[in-house]
Amino acid sequence: MAAAESDREVPSALCTEFLNFSVKDTASKWLQVTDLYKEVYHHLARYVPKIYCLGPNLNPQSEDLLAQMLLQAPLEWYLCGEDPSTGLAKLEQNNQPSQLCGHVFKVGEPTYSCRECAADPTCVLCMQCFLGSVHKEHRYRMTTSGGGGFCDCGDTEAWKKGPYCQKHEPNISDSCHEDPLAHLSTDMIARCYNVFSIVLKYAVDMLTWDKEDELPPGLVPPDRSDTYYCMLFNDEVHTYEQVIYTLQKAVNCTQKEAVSFATTVDRDGRKSVRFGDFAFCELAKSVIVRNTSRQSKPLRVQVMHSSVVAHQCFALKALHWLGHVIGYSDALRRILCQVGLERGPEGENSSLVDTLMLCDSKMWKGARNVYHQLFMSSLLMDLKYKKMFAIQFAKNYRRLQTDFMEDDHERVVSVTSLSVQLFTVPTMARMLITEENLMTTIIRTFVDHLRHRDLQGRFQFERYTAQQAFKFRRVQSLIGDLKYVLISRPTEWSDQLREKFLEGLDTFLELLKCMQGMDPVVRQVGQHIEMEPEWEAAFTLQMKLTHIISMIQEWCATDERVLIEAYKKCLTALTHCHSGFADGEQPITLSMCGHSVDTIRYCVSQEKVSIHLPVSRLLAGLHVLLSKMEVAYRFPEQLPLSELSPPMLIEHPLRCLVLCAQVHAGMWRRNGFSLVNQVVHSVLWLQIYYYHNVKCRVEMFDKDLNMLQAGASMMDPNHFLMIVLSRFELYHIFSSADCRKRYNRETANKDVVQQNNTLTEEMLHLVMMVVGERFEAGIGQVEGCDEIKREILHQLCIRPMAHSELVKALPENENKETGMERVIDCVASFKKPGVTGRGLYELRPECAKQFNLYFHHYSRADQSKAEEAQRKLKRQNGEDTALPPPVLPPFCPLFASLVNILQCDVLLGMLGAVLQWAVEPSAGHWSESMLQRVLHLIGMALLEERQQLENSSEDNDVYFNFTLKMSRPGEAPSNTASVLALLENLQNAPHLEVHKDMIRWLLKTEAGIKTLRERSASTSTVTASGSRGQEETACDKDKAERKRKAEMARLRREKVMAQMSEMQRHFINENKELFQQSLEELDASTSTSLEHSPTSSDAALACVGPRRSRPREKRQVVTCILCQEEQEIRADGKAMVLAAFVQRSTVMSKNRKRPPHDPKRYDPLFMHPDLSFGTHTGSCGHIMHSHCWQRYFEAVQAKEQRRQQRLRVHTSYDVGNGEFLCPLCECLSNTVIPLLPRTKGSSSCEQPGLGQWLKTSGQQIKAMHSAHRKLQPVSTVEETVEEECPAPEVFTVNYIPTNPYSSTIKEMLTTFGTATYKVGLKVHPNEQDPRVPIMCWGSCAYTIQSIERLLVDEKKPLFGSLPCRQDDCLSSLARFGSACWTAACQPTVQGHFIRLVAALIPDPQVEASPCILDVDMLHLLVSVVLSYGSVHSQDSSGLSVDAVQLHLFHLITVAHMVQILLTSGPEEVTMEQESGEAERGEEEGACRLYNTLRTHVGSSLPEVGSGWHLWRCVKTGILPYLRGAALFFHHLNGVPAPPELHALCPGQWEVLCGYLSLPSNLLQLFHSQQELLEPLLHGWCTHPGVQQTLQGGGVLVSFPRESNSLIDLPDDYSVLINQASSFTCPKSGGDKSRAPTLCLVCGSMLCSQSYCCQTELEGEDVGACTAHTFACGAGVGIFLRVRESQVLFLAGKTKGCFYAPPYLDDYGETDQGLRRGNPLHLCHERYRKIQKLWRQHSITEEIGHAQEANQTLVGIDWQHL
Repeated sequence: MAAAESDREVPSALCTEFLNFSVKDTASKWLQVTDLYKEVYHHLARYVPKIYCLGPNLNPQSEDLLAQMLLQAPLEWYLCGEDPSTGLAKLEQNNQPSQLCGHVFKVGEPTYSCRECAADPTCVLCMQCFLGSVHKEHRYRMTTSGGGGFCDCGDTEAWKKGPYCQKHEPNISDSCHEDPLAHLSTDMIARCYNVFSIVLKYAVDMLTWDKEDELPPGLVPPDRSDTYYCMLFNDEVHTYEQVIYTLQKAVNCTQKEAVSFATTVDRDGRKSVRFGDFAFCELAKSVIVRNTSRQSKPLRVQVMHSSVVAHQCFALKALHWLGHVIGYSDALRRILCQVGLERGPEGENSSLVDTLMLCDSKMWKGARNVYHQLFMSSLLMDLKYKKMFAIQFAKNYRRLQTDFMEDDHERVVSVTSLSVQLFTVPTMARMLITEENLMTTIIRTFVDHLRHRDLQGRFQFERYTAQQAFKFRRVQSLIGDLKYVLISRPTEWSDQLREKFLEGLDTFLELLKCMQGMDPVVRQVGQHIEMEPEWEAAFTLQMKLTHIISMIQEWCATDERVLIEAYKKCLTALTHCHSGFADGEQPITLSMCGHSVDTIRYCVSQEKVSIHLPVSRLLAGLHVLLSKMEVAYRFPEQLPLSELSPPMLIEHPLRCLVLCAQVHAGMWRRNGFSLVNQVVHSVLWLQIYYYHNVKCRVEMFDKDLNMLQAGASMMDPNHFLMIVLSRFELYHIFSSADCRKRYNRETANKDVVQQNNTLTEEMLHLVMMVVGERFEAGIGQVEGCDEIKREILHQLCIRPMAHSELVKALPENENKETGMERVIDCVASFKKPGVTGRGLYELRPECAKQFNLYFHHYSRADQSKAEEAQRKLKRQNGEDTALPPPVLPPFCPLFASLVNILQCDVLLGMLGAVLQWAVEPSAGHWSESMLQRVLHLIGMALLEERQQLENSSEDNDVYFNFTLKMSRPGEAPSNTASVLALLENLQNAPHLEVHKDMIRWLLKTEAGIKTLRERSASTSTVTASGSRGQEETACDKDKAERKRKAEMARLRREKVMAQMSEMQRHFINENKELFQQSLEELDASTSTSLEHSPTSSDAALACVGPRRSRPREKRQVVTCILCQEEQEIRADGKAMVLAAFVQRSTVMSKNRKRPPHDPKRYDPLFMHPDLSFGTHTGSCGHIMHSHCWQRYFEAVQAKEQRRQQRLRVHTSYDVGNGEFLCPLCECLSNTVIPLLPRTKGSSSCEQPGLGQWLKTSGQQIKAMHSAHRKLQPVSTVEETVEEECPAPEVFTVNYIPTNPYSSTIKEMLTTFGTATYKVGLKVHPNEQDPRVPIMCWGSCAYTIQSIERLLVDEKKPLFGSLPCRQDDCLSSLARFGSACWTAACQPTVQGHFIRLVAALIPDPQVEASPCILDVDMLHLLVSVVLSYGSVHSQDSSGLSVDAVQLHLFHLITVAHMVQILLTSGPEEVTMEQESGEAERGEEEGACRLYNTLRTHVGSSLPEVGSGWHLWRCVKTGILPYLRGAALFFHHLNGVPAPPELHALCPGQWEVLCGYLSLPSNLLQLFHSQQELLEPLLHGWCTHPGVQQTLQGGGVLVSFPRESNSLIDLPDDYSVLINQASSFTCPKSGGDKSRAPTLCLVCGSMLCSQSYCCQTELEGEDVGACTAHTFACGAGVGIFLRVRESQVLFLAGKTKGCFYAPPYLDDYGETDQGLRRGNPLHLCHERYRKIQKLWRQHSITEEIGHAQEANQTLVGIDWQHL
């Protein structure tokens, strides 16, 4: 072992000791000593300081190696009594592994919880166990771990079923209950006990040691050095920036070193930042303390002696070692647990485990993590010791939590976080409640930490300091612990459990009493407010306790005795809270409709009122349970129901509801804009929002309603309503004798009238809710799932909703479940999503009849949306638009008396009053909403009566007779009309058109009930069919009438449309010429105008060469989007420009490893076939005058300068870089392309053959060489001696042609050329640079190649399928390319032409021509054709440009075939096809050409016998080039494409070759001119680069080049999460990356958004993703942020946006941030959409649109990602 590792560096002082050291001898010696403890300590004292902490930089490899040799090996040998390699192996062999998995989760690792089988959401599985379990077929939730928890596989209490995966399934044959220690000898047990005691004691002593300069007794080293460390500790107060800045000042390090220090401190909890003598370290400490104590408390720094640090380092190693050793055997684990939990001599809390727990907050992060992990792998993996540990944890609970309050580390690092592992085990939680009174302990600890109270003993959250707010956040973790304890309800109760639970409930009621009435508000009448109200803390507390209150009720529901006792206790607590109920309150008597009631005078608008009433609400919940569990009916004598005072019960909940009504009515918003009033009002709005919000309403609003129902059910309904009227401050309106006429006489303040109207509406709504909300089990006779069905139904009545929206709208239980999945299919059907959007649930049509317009959980906005949607639906179905109340389930007996509210005198009086006001509309002092509510209430009463009649067996059963009361007029003297009479009166009121359907429905229903009563009176059996039939016949008549009207309307519409169509046709015929002319102009203005109109029908279309088709010249007229003027495009006219965006691109790159070129020296004339970098030009297609555009751009610049002075924020475009948004579509642009007319070609020119042209062009090139040399200064004598070559007479070298373009067009030619040069090369603009035209030609070729690939990938035809904007862009680029030489220096462009031609035709005067394998032929074709204009302008011989284009094209095509054959690769073993006659010729030609190449190249080319294989290689390889050439010549020469190329049909090859003037057997190009081409072929093949590349010396690209795709992603998202969780940051020593981000272009995983991986780019620090975009995507990147499930688009350093990921759940929704946790799967359509954006070069455009739409994106520092 030593020899194998001896090559590592070892401190020299140790060398001899190390070589002489014998592990076996040391262990043997230890076996014989009496005091092993002293001996081992002596050994550690001697060796630890010699191994660890010997210098400023630690060397973990050598330290770990030496520690293993000198320290751990003797311990292992002693433990086994033999060589550990055999001893430990034996232990492992005999071990029976635990059924518990116990895998500890890493940060970011995926965890799975089964929503069907998990006991609670904290029960999770690791990925391996999950995949091997039954749960993967169930509904499961996937999340990412925060680190620290462990897998619950094998824990039978954690799972309702399927507790084991396949790996951990217990073996039936194993004797499971056998004691693992039985396998060990007594000697072995004793040795283990000794070693574990000593090592654990040593580790605990060292980790809890608080002296900096001395060691515990027994560890003092024999020779003490004088070296110290300045140790910096982590805290959660200071930021990274503060620490980095301080370290740079204190220890004089670079920023990079400071970042490394800060990262380590954050990860491990501490780091030494200086090594040396005491004074040296003390100096650094003082600087750090001084620098960080200004804003907050200083950073914690200690100067520690090196030997102390050394022993602490080894103590951590020792704990790791213990965790490793116990992994060999369950028996060893048990011994370690025994050692850890054994009490010390001090008695209580003196075990080593207790010591570690109680010193937790004093330790640093790294030490805590290590010992927590040891606890998990030992104590928590053994049920017996887990229980003992839980007891100790519960005993120390109060102290641990108190320490945590003062600790400045997050909870995840604290030992208190282990509560989740202990309290969630149901048996353990109950054992801790009964034995350790845990429930009471947690609540008492919680209450003790909230010390601020008012005079009444209620919590007071005002004037909270930052420290108290921090503490309050910490205290909330106690509520989490209480939730864990209560999360699983007991199935069996023992007397002791009852006693302790009720004791805990007493304590909990004490807590609720402190909350009852807290944070009260008073309506502000004056201006002054003492302080801004602090309401958030109170609501946070309420929200946190919501689930606890619900769980306590669920516990009570499982045992009748507990429920009865809890009800009594809660009632006592409420009575105590209300003890001052009548004190100081003035009693008053209310009388109305012949009834009177005594109550107190109380105005919500004048007195204090609080929204927090948890005691009342808990009692309301328990009261409903009495009914649900039938305790109220079975044990009435045990309940104090007779002692209840209903007015007391309803008082506070009613005040709360009135407060909400008054805020809605605007009574709490005072006139004027006093800031103070605004604050109070907005705070109240927020409180009321939360009161009704889905997160709080179950234990707030719903329970207040329950309490009102409970109180009202025990009161006279008239008394109840009078108290309600009094609290709503409406009693004076409804109680006056002439209330029905009051508004006629009263000229009240308009605001007061409006407020009273709203209050009346709210009060009527409250009455509806009290009577109508019966869908909770215990109030109505319903099942548990009916309530959730009704919630879903009413949400879907608003609009179809996505799954996530529905889940958000439903209350969650403590297990984060809504119960929605069980019932959703009964009420809704699911509609799958398309490529965008999400899946939606739609309401089943048969459920619409259950819609209740006044559903109690609707906000006003929801209600109006639902009403609109439902009326629209009814109109579509041809029904009347009445929205009657739905049929309701009957009440439970305890609440049955509530229906009497509907027929009581006070309510009828109120209904009559509102109806009377509605009869007289002129007063305007009533509202339609009020009337609508009254009609709804009448409908509810009628339905109640009809239901009772239908369900009764004899007439006398029906005690509810609303029809009788509604038809009875008022008594003398007023003699007011009856409700029925008023309804009949209103039926024909013209101002109530919208309510007619409802009134008609009410009268029909009333008539039906009368018929039913009459029939039941005359016959013994009661059937409802009569009334129903009557209703239905009336309804059918209505329907028929509506249908007839709709049909007539349809016929009328059709007749009118036919007349209009005839008139239109007549007008067009009359004005034929006008239409023809305008259509022609329109045709000319589009770029596709010429595609379907060949000049003569019989001639085949050709786009290049002398036989080129010459389309009819047409004027091209376009309109400027800025000034709306029309302009003809002419060479001498005003310049028209197209907004364009030029960007660098690697989308088609076949070699991403090519290093970026040096912009200053790079020569871009030849593009390599690997297309590693290109320049792409895109356009939105919008056209402007050049001068309009310049004005617009100057305005944008000026605006940007002004904005920058005001606000230092980015915009979505960078004006400094020439960027702007298209004025019309706001598409990102950075230049403009001038629109040019098509160049006119003359057909009567000389058209030489290839030989003649080669000769002529050779002469021209020589002449140009001579002319160019004269322009250069004479440098060498030899050059002047060279004989001058006479130019052909017709070729004038010195002739300067006239520029055909106007000055504005010339300016725009320069503008676009310079922009392409600047962006493409990343240099400063320089219009004189000779590379400007080259970059423009390159951009034209690259854009054509990009579009050609796009068409292939999308399976679209070559022509006719491009959008106009791309068509226009290509035309403009091609024509610009042919004209750009006019804006450049002519000799320069000619020089480019000479060098381009030299790549094909060897030219002795051109040096360093590239080899044929290093040239992309389409780039060469485009560049050579477009640069030829500069040569042709000096040629007066009449040489046809078409002929030259054709010869160049043919020559380059031959070169490309040679290129393809040279790179064709070995023959594939495939079945050869039978060839026809024509194909045989092609195959022979291919073989001949290939063999010719072999003679030139030699053995580098393999022998290929199959001509079919070669011809197939040529044909498939050359097709993209030919398609690109066709696009190029089509747009350059404007020749329409043949119709066959407008579709994907067979025979495309022949048509394409014909269009390009090529023979369909391309090899004829070579064989027909063999003697001319043979020497060129020889030249190409003998170029030294060919041999070198073929033999593997360069990048060899084979053809056709495949389209690049984004990387393949796994179908299941958890595979990605798993991959990311094992990814470590490449720069911070194995640390887990916090934001692992996957590049979708190349598949690299990056450590994003972190200091550690920042790099410098162009003088600026950027994050890993930004740096990667410049290496991989030329500045553009597409990434997947794995932990957020979010796609990130980046462009440059300042632009970025987030995009919807391609992963969807089963409901067709994304889950950005993985908040919902539904399983996610790859949606291939959405991924293809992202890929299409990338291939289209639209990422930057997408970012621009996103940033314009969402300004917050602009403020993000994208460069740091």
